[in-house]
Amino acid sequence: MQVVLGDITKLDVDAIVNAANTTLLGGGGVDGAIHRAAGPELLQECRLLGGCETGDAKITGGYDLPARHVIHTVGPVWRGGTRGEREFLSSCYRRCLEVAAEHHLTSIAFPSISTGVYGFPLELAAPIAVTTVRVFLSRYDKPLAVTFCCFGQDAYDLYRNLVGQGEKP
Repeated sequence: MQVVLGDITKLDVDAIVNAANTTLLGGGGVDGAIHRAAGPELLQECRLLGGCETGDAKITGGYDLPARHVIHTVGPVWRGGTRGEREFLSSCYRRCLEVAAEHHLTSIAFPSISTGVYGFPLELAAPIAVTTVRVFLSRYDKPLAVTFCCFGQDAYDLYRNLVGQGEKP
């Protein structure tokens, strides 16, 4: 696992993960940025998928992106933490990794799912993301490079500490 600070639409990996809404037809934040960078063909393919449930994931081509695929997942809206938000978020990361494995991908990059407009507190979401990925990788027998791509410095610092890439004393 590695952590980078930057724009997920610029990463040259097998798949980037889109923090999508249930329609998969684009939106704000990382979802809108991915749709804009990928071009209109992404929207056309997404229209054929019939949406996506919260906690699930679906794959499309990457089109004009450096990434060859986009794995779309729908994170939970934070409603105080009593409506299964943690479980849904963990499911997002796990399902994306399962989809990547099913398609024999060797590299995947995640944004911080649900921590933008969906309001999931970053300090709660990041440990769920890192733990879910660690557990999956410990059970998966093929090499899969996982990148957490952070848009802001606070997320970057938190993820680096959780992944173990923090500054050494």
